[in-house]
Amino acid sequence: MDFKRAVCIVALVLRNRKKRRQRKFRKYWIHPLTSRRFEKGFFQKKYKILREHPDKFFNYFRMSVASFDKILHNVRPYITFMDTKFRKCISPEERLSVTLRYLASGNSMKSLYFEYLIGTTTLSEIIEHTCKSLWICLQPTYMPEKTEEDWINIANFYFERTHFPNCLGSIDGKHIRIERPENTGSEAFNYKKYYSLILLAIADADYCFTAIDVGAYGSNSDSSVFKNSNFGKRFLNNQMHLPESATLPDYEEVGPLPFVFVGDEAFPLMEHLMRPYPNRNLSIKQRVYNYRLSYARRTVECAFGIMANKWRILHRPLDVKLDFCDHIIKACCILHNFVRQHDGKQLNESFQVSEMQGIASIRTRSSNNVIDVRNLFADYFTSTAGALSWQYENI
Repeated sequence: MDFKRAVCIVALVLRNRKKRRQRKFRKYWIHPLTSRRFEKGFFQKKYKILREHPDKFFNYFRMSVASFDKILHNVRPYITFMDTKFRKCISPEERLSVTLRYLASGNSMKSLYFEYLIGTTTLSEIIEHTCKSLWICLQPTYMPEKTEEDWINIANFYFERTHFPNCLGSIDGKHIRIERPENTGSEAFNYKKYYSLILLAIADADYCFTAIDVGAYGSNSDSSVFKNSNFGKRFLNNQMHLPESATLPDYEEVGPLPFVFVGDEAFPLMEHLMRPYPNRNLSIKQRVYNYRLSYARRTVECAFGIMANKWRILHRPLDVKLDFCDHIIKACCILHNFVRQHDGKQLNESFQVSEMQGIASIRTRSSNNVIDVRNLFADYFTSTAGALSWQYENI
């Protein structure tokens, strides 16, 4: 053995000894405060009482008692565990309770520790697993893949609500703040100068999400976010079961027009995706079109606003690992749909979006065919068949 190698080995041994001396040993197997969870924890002391007061229950969990019970019934098989010789497992009711409180309040896990008296490491494991389970068991029912008939029903209701014909929904993307991830460099650092993941979503006229995609880093170019998303790929490959083109109401002279989604300047103009005219030297007809598209596109903005107002974890940077962030965002989206369907609209809902920035606009070159489609929609909005009496007051 040469001298240098011997020195390295000795240095390594000394460093390991120093680390062992400096290592913090656990003072308790279970902290005395944690050991009193069964007599002092929130779930054991107040949960049953809270159920007797529906308004307080709703304020605490952001859903009704009936909705809580329905979710618990669906997710119970995914979050039920067996007791061990050393510890009694945490019940499915308490697991769902602490997860919903984490999402609804936006409190840190350290704060929830003093409320539920569950250790922060255990809390993290419970919340991540429950968020993942919520998506797995609720998504097939509350955000299923749409059939052609589903899309037609969505378009009919969309026209009733927004007066935009052949519209399948509005699409938008939002930056969800996160803490700086480990080993990602600047990939998650966006144009607004903070770290984020992008939530891309389509919403219907009832402010429910019909499709979402989560996980793109905030630094990604906005056109690539859409093209590389799961439903973006399905959209581009004609795999979304969209209806065949149809004539606009009372406007048969131009023939059938495609069913479309509406988005802002961040999205390309495509056969099934309409965006505004560029804001320069616009004619009256083009300005009317932009207003009508903007009016129809508000549904996804409202959906984001309602979700962020209800699930306040989205008001602060997510301070967990990236996979955990994905599970949190998906859980918020599917819970948003669930509560919209079962509890309806609450009087205190706000359409304000807090801490959720949109994605930047892009410039694209579009084919003449899709430009013609946009022009035909613009013609319709200024025709006797499609004009609204109040549209000219808002351009």
